[in-house]
Amino acid sequence: MREHAGIEYRNTTGELEKRYIVSSLGTGAALFDYDEDGDLDLYLVNGAGLKDGSVIPVGPNRLYRNEGDWRFRDVTEMAGVGHQGFGVGAAASDFDNDGLVDLYVTNLGENVLYRNRGDGTFVDVTERAGVGHAGYGTSAAFLDADGDADLDLYVANYVNLDFRRLPAPGSRPSCQWQGLPIFCGPSGLEAASDVYYRNLGNGTFEDAGEEVGLVGNTPAYGLGVVVGDYDGDGDTDIYVANDSVPNFLFENDGNGNFREQALLAGVAYSAEGIAQAGMGVDMADLDGDGRLDLFVTNFSHDTNTIYRNFGGGLFEDATAKIMLRSDSWFYLGWATRFLDLDNDGDQDLFVANGHVYPRAGEAGSQLSYEQRNQIFWSSGSGRMEDFEFPTGDAMHAKASSRGGAFGDMDNDGDLDAVIVNIDAPPSLLKNELPGGGNALTLRLVGTVGNRDALGARVTLVAGSSRQVKEVHTSGSYLSSNDHRLHFGLGALERVDELIVRWPSGLEQKLGSVAAGAFLTIVEGR
Repeated sequence: MREHAGIEYRNTTGELEKRYIVSSLGTGAALFDYDEDGDLDLYLVNGAGLKDGSVIPVGPNRLYRNEGDWRFRDVTEMAGVGHQGFGVGAAASDFDNDGLVDLYVTNLGENVLYRNRGDGTFVDVTERAGVGHAGYGTSAAFLDADGDADLDLYVANYVNLDFRRLPAPGSRPSCQWQGLPIFCGPSGLEAASDVYYRNLGNGTFEDAGEEVGLVGNTPAYGLGVVVGDYDGDGDTDIYVANDSVPNFLFENDGNGNFREQALLAGVAYSAEGIAQAGMGVDMADLDGDGRLDLFVTNFSHDTNTIYRNFGGGLFEDATAKIMLRSDSWFYLGWATRFLDLDNDGDQDLFVANGHVYPRAGEAGSQLSYEQRNQIFWSSGSGRMEDFEFPTGDAMHAKASSRGGAFGDMDNDGDLDAVIVNIDAPPSLLKNELPGGGNALTLRLVGTVGNRDALGARVTLVAGSSRQVKEVHTSGSYLSSNDHRLHFGLGALERVDELIVRWPSGLEQKLGSVAAGAFLTIVEGR
């Protein structure tokens, strides 16, 4: 598929032997419609080489325009988004409400904000906007935290890194694993504080993390970020997956001020009370009760974790009940997404895998650096099953995967994926599952609230079935997803009602919508 598509990008993240922790964490991708032609374009973030701690550019980030029929054209140079630093992650949203999707890129170094000009090109507005924090930025998420219709920005950071002071692989216990010498960290390295930027509505932002309660907590090794209204009170909350230290759950008070609630809510640790190695993360209503559940990918010889939302601000670790414990034990998870791959109305789960240590296979016969990615099918009974695809299927292939973005890349009504593989070409995964059901795709456009409608909640009613989804592009790992909402309908041919709760507070209802539609809903119309 990649050769047919014309994707010539090949990832580089540090040096092949992985002597530094930053060389192991990979990069991300973004799926967004930069030219407003109705299909998803693809942005692939590239890292750089490292020699004695110095960054060696090896090739730019790449923007590929979707030409249709799974063919893409490299427009990086023309668009002006080919930054050549040590790229890490990407977030795509319309930060200035002009109807055009902009792009934020995190780096080992200064982050970059590109404003979409609307003529196929972007302009670097980082300095004017004030969002160029220099550190080791990982995942980023746009959200309207304070309800003023402007998109604010949360940026996770990993470590404060001084290459000159890094101990050598194998030189201390934190630089060893299963008897093998490995890069040092994160234990023993200085954790970095995340950054929160408030959008002032004039093209500039201010660092407001301490003021609103998002910064000032114990610094952590932040990797994954997802936003959503977990408590159903009409505002957007923030969940951060941290590596080897407790995760964060920031509850929004409705005015854009936050309290860290992860421990009280039950999502800081696993059921065993262990701080896990949080990497990727997603938030969705897994069990159809209208409440958003959480999923976090973790290290090998541990489990990925599903937190079921009980309501009242409380979760339980439901990993064992949902049958995900043993299926993730020998895998190391990264990009992830709840998505209905077979359009039957149930949420399935995608997990991209790959170890961080190139010599991982020497530590046990069931471990390997390159691993297959996983899809967990939902049976509709509250349990999920790891489905192993046959030899020859793209899902059977092994790589050391990292970031991943998800969306309907060919507008055929089912969800596809692009996965970034470390030090290798990406995987373009076209959904060709047989026997898929009907579906409905919604694009929401805000007029009173933010233009992208981030934070809008849609309830779909079809017979006895109800599905709840929220508009957001965050989640996965270092990546940005299609902001359209996708509903699998099974054999249903019509939807009885759609109820949209906009971030502005407006509630809008639409009746009797045919399955198979790609519908645009404009706030208040």
